[in-house]
Amino acid sequence: MRYRWRHAKRRRLTILVQETLPAPLGLATGVRRLALAPAISTTEELLMRPVSRGRGKGGRMTLRVLGPLGLAWWQRRLELPWDVTVFPSLVGSSLRALPPQARRRRQAGLRSVQRRGEGRLFEGLREWVPGDDTRIIDWKATARRGKPIARQYEDERREHLLILIDAGRQLTAEIDGVPRIEAAIDAAVRLAHAAVEHDDNVGVMIFADVIQSFVPPTRGRRGLRGVLGALAAAEARLVEPDYPAAFRYLAVRNRRRALTVFFTDVIDRTASDAVVGQVASLRGRHVPLAVTLRDPALERVAVRRPLNEQRAFERAAAEELLLAREDALGEMRRRGILVLDVLPAAAAEAVVERYHQLKRRGVL
Repeated sequence: MRYRWRHAKRRRLTILVQETLPAPLGLATGVRRLALAPAISTTEELLMRPVSRGRGKGGRMTLRVLGPLGLAWWQRRLELPWDVTVFPSLVGSSLRALPPQARRRRQAGLRSVQRRGEGRLFEGLREWVPGDDTRIIDWKATARRGKPIARQYEDERREHLLILIDAGRQLTAEIDGVPRIEAAIDAAVRLAHAAVEHDDNVGVMIFADVIQSFVPPTRGRRGLRGVLGALAAAEARLVEPDYPAAFRYLAVRNRRRALTVFFTDVIDRTASDAVVGQVASLRGRHVPLAVTLRDPALERVAVRRPLNEQRAFERAAAEELLLAREDALGEMRRRGILVLDVLPAAAAEAVVERYHQLKRRGVL
């Protein structure tokens, strides 16, 4: 952050400066002292280290100027509104490196090509020859030219990736002091970057009881920037997610076949019926992949040796929760949903690896 200071006094000024900043930047700075020469611009550079991901507005600067005799200070406040967005970290990835990486991956043969009718792009017309499929004949062009004309297609190599994040109560729980949604966002950023490397279209939808944001699948840097902007503003809320409304919204906004990666969690079979049913509804058009985040603290309690009666009850309760959770995940798998159940710390690497596996297998 850079400030340029200038004043019209004929003497040297000594001022004390303190700022109020938006929440993602830490709310307030320490007091700093400046000495400003007369009629000369002084440039001040500050390194800002955000304290959290998110968006924020507002800002104020408080100044105290030492009087000419050095005996008293006079104070003034300046309104300096900020409109700041702190994006999720790209974890060492570089936007500038995307096109070369994408070319190297294509040259290495990592792209999967399908030959489905709806997955091909129209390229042009040519004369039909015996041996061609009669379904590719363009009858209007044939009638105009008086001879069989066929439609020529090229394989559509660009696929769609849609990231869904359940920002309801399931992801508000903290694991080792960090909300689960932060692990989901970190994995979503890595996944979006991998999709752009493969020249795929990538989009995101974040919802809880309402739709927080929706970015339709888009290619390249534009798509990645849109995803980063939505993830920056994502906020987990202690509310029950409205799964039917969210998936109806998705069905209307995105009709193209896509790999739909859904970050959520499940508790037991009964409590998870809504999410299981809604995710299963995607199978008709999309390839659903549910990424669920395990709780390492719960798993430690389930295997801990009980030293007293209270710990024995805690272990029994933890084991019951884990069994019920596994039953819910099993129901997802039986309904044809791909499931990736991982620890939060390993979610980013695991989901990118699964994405690469699905690309190699040509699932889309």
